[in-house]
Amino acid sequence: MKKISMKGNDVVTTQELSTDEIEAILKLAFEMKKDRYADKWAELLKRKTFIMFFYNPSLRTRQSFEAAATELGGHAQFIEPKAMRLRGLKKGNIEVAGETIHDAAKVMARYAVGIGIRILETSVDNYGDGNKILREYAKHMDIPVINMADDIYHPCQGLADVMGMRMHNNNLPTRGKTLLQTWAKGALARSYCSVHESLLLNSRLGLNIKLAYPDDNYDLPDDIIEQVRKNCKENKTKFELIKGDPEKGYTEADYVYSRNWFGKDFYQIGKEAEIKRATDIKYKDWICTEEKMKKANKDCKFIHPMPVDEDSEVTREVNQGPRSIILDIAENRLHVQKAIMAMTIAGLEMGL
Repeated sequence: MKKISMKGNDVVTTQELSTDEIEAILKLAFEMKKDRYADKWAELLKRKTFIMFFYNPSLRTRQSFEAAATELGGHAQFIEPKAMRLRGLKKGNIEVAGETIHDAAKVMARYAVGIGIRILETSVDNYGDGNKILREYAKHMDIPVINMADDIYHPCQGLADVMGMRMHNNNLPTRGKTLLQTWAKGALARSYCSVHESLLLNSRLGLNIKLAYPDDNYDLPDDIIEQVRKNCKENKTKFELIKGDPEKGYTEADYVYSRNWFGKDFYQIGKEAEIKRATDIKYKDWICTEEKMKKANKDCKFIHPMPVDEDSEVTREVNQGPRSIILDIAENRLHVQKAIMAMTIAGLEMGL
């Protein structure tokens, strides 16, 4: 048995973790779920502070990280950039003049043992800027930085997805299964990050990947597609792009992830124009229905990071029916994040 140590490490995307580190986090998350309030977890962060730094609001992320810190014996402190004086950022009600990221990062690292940062597309001017800012904080901190969702990646959501998929596969790895990641219509102009993380992580864990979307408006970034393709090649699995057909991808799928994401020109056209486009009648068939799910494998499950745009991304019949595992996945955010905090901040080692 080898020991996996992640003490002091940042978690920005699962693509930058080793597969052993991914498996160690998942193994610990399952143990923490099984014995949630055990004394052995209750003092890992005793009297210690974890900072939650939110450029963008959240429901599940804030609650699950606060609960995670509490159950590990620590405290989660909520702060927003708009309540601080930070320099050089234009959006999100952040002052242009003020403290540098360099100084702010070093000060916060003196107060806390770890920090989570959430910075999505509506807080930056260009695709990728959120990730750059998160990494700039990490550069100047000597405590673990956990990505609570940026404009490219969402590692905690990806790991929670996988945990849920394994729960409904007799707690076994899903290698050899098929995931359909499909665009869906809707009025929420959703970020890429959860979709990217799902594709990257599941392609590394040996799933066959189908990616379906209606037209050139909804191509994902080239570097993400190429990395997913490379991951599948390394695992000797299939990667299939399906453009223009809202039904084809369901055939032989074991998991269906039907979710809206914004178009590649979102940063130029803005949210209102994106919503108008994504709700156009021409996209009316891009919704997950029970009829489509019947084309999939018998035990096919519906997954989604929530909040669900019901009757746009998926029908109520599927979303609230026996195929849906979205609530298990939402709960798993807590267990996955406890595992990450235990390993990176408290230094808990896991044997594989």
